[in-house]
Amino acid sequence: MSKYFGTDGFRGEANRTLTADHAYTIGRFLGWYYSMLKRRQGDSSPARIVLGKDTRRSSYMFEYTLVGGLVASGADAYLLHVTTTPSVAYVTRTDGFDCGIMISASHNPYYDNGIKLINSNGEKMEESTISLIEDYIDGKLELFGQHYDEVPFAHQEKIGCTVDYVAGRNRYMGYLISLGLYSFKGMRVGLDCANGSSWNIAKSVFDALGAKTYVINAEPNGTNINNNAGSTHIEGLQALVKEKGLDVGFAYDGDADRCLCADEHGNVVDGDAILYIYGAYLKEHGELAGNTVTTTIMSNFGLYKAFDKLGIDYAKTPVGDKYVYEHMAQTGCRIGGEQSGHIIFSKYATTGDGILTSLKMMEVMLAKKKTLSELAAPFKIYPQVLKNVRVTDKKAAQDDVTVQEAVAKVADALGDTGRILVRESGTEPVVRVMVEAPDHDICQKYVDEVVDVICSRGYQV
Repeated sequence: MSKYFGTDGFRGEANRTLTADHAYTIGRFLGWYYSMLKRRQGDSSPARIVLGKDTRRSSYMFEYTLVGGLVASGADAYLLHVTTTPSVAYVTRTDGFDCGIMISASHNPYYDNGIKLINSNGEKMEESTISLIEDYIDGKLELFGQHYDEVPFAHQEKIGCTVDYVAGRNRYMGYLISLGLYSFKGMRVGLDCANGSSWNIAKSVFDALGAKTYVINAEPNGTNINNNAGSTHIEGLQALVKEKGLDVGFAYDGDADRCLCADEHGNVVDGDAILYIYGAYLKEHGELAGNTVTTTIMSNFGLYKAFDKLGIDYAKTPVGDKYVYEHMAQTGCRIGGEQSGHIIFSKYATTGDGILTSLKMMEVMLAKKKTLSELAAPFKIYPQVLKNVRVTDKKAAQDDVTVQEAVAKVADALGDTGRILVRESGTEPVVRVMVEAPDHDICQKYVDEVVDVICSRGYQV
């Protein structure tokens, strides 16, 4: 487990967990490191690093301090300004940058922020480079045969420069528009931009494809990102769809790498339903590579039952779009994602992309001439009960033989009609016990049985 960087970057409350000094230090390392890699390959040109940010008040502070570190180390910094995480990944990959940086804490409240790092392939930064950054932050960097308390500064003409690169964001928007296989003319679409990164992109894309758009939460002020808005608070979009009689609605999170939908009745269509709809669509067209959809262990049991009926195979990864993408890259899988709305279409992108997800849902609706509710109808969500138990030792509680016997007993009782999942939290001293079954009362009964055993064994705090 990384000390500072988790599965989705270095994230925390601005100027408490994640400070301006951290950002400057990360910029200093990245600017020097990628310039050094080029020089060691006989290329004397400066490293080229592209940056984007969301609409949080602190994003400007982190942008300026990152850029200060980058140019002080001799790299050139290209600024996309307010944009989405998937756009940074796209521009990094297509325009030949050495790496990309996105300043965002995704769906977190405005006072948090984060630094997400993207490699030259548009993928999340490899752990080996993350480890070097963390060593430099801690003052123990050993690299290229020597120890560095501080990496060298650039001087004179070697100092880096900044470049306004809004053209890169515009090219990304053009790319999204190019993926629209059908005209959206006559379609009435709701968009909830979470007062975040998609506020100046999503409407432009849908308008260009001919939709009549109704937009909410597209007035960012630095402190209202995700505030009762977007994919984590989809109630506003549901109300909009019902009030205006819209055909469909799409809600994004703060950096627009996830999307949830509202059908024409205002019902939520989550990430699992999106995987079902698009997986079935690809199979129908003979384009579902490996006949497999990549899910996480937290996908609803009903998704697997629905896939079984269609003869579609599925993989289960740990929670996190990072792990979903890694599996997809290894296997060539075309579609994968999470219940939360992180959906990856590997033919078109290397990351979850909320706006792309909404375009793909529009494509299926128009191609099949069906509403979103009709497309999602065969997928039945199983009732789920999840209970978090604060414990003294997560690993000991899970490894306890008596606890394992209780879990196995429930699994046997459920058979192929449901499932039990017991896993530890990655961020808290918590064990999560989850049961899915055809009936809510059955779920509650079996969750309580396992939690009672954990408590009786003395692990509960």
